[in-house]
Amino acid sequence: MLDETAESPATGWMADGLCRDVPPGLFFPSDGVGVERARKVCGECPVSAPCLEYALAHRIDHGVWGGCSERERRRILRRRRTLSVS
Repeated sequence: MLDETAESPATGWMADGLCRDVPPGLFFPSDGVGVERARKVCGECPVSAPCLEYALAHRIDHGVWGGCSERERRRILRRRRTLSVS
């Protein structure tokens, strides 16, 4: 899933992700049950916060990142835009 030779300060956290030991398909579910399975892995992951921030910063549209679905990430971005305008 991850190319260890391509690590940079912005993605170095990926080496510590629990997702490394799980089939990538788990994080690209087609239903709510699949999202919950992915969230369980993310819930125990020591790098879920930087994972979520990476997905938000890069506007990743698909999959579960940092324990959040696509819809949840869109809500977070909307809320942050609203707060920055206020």
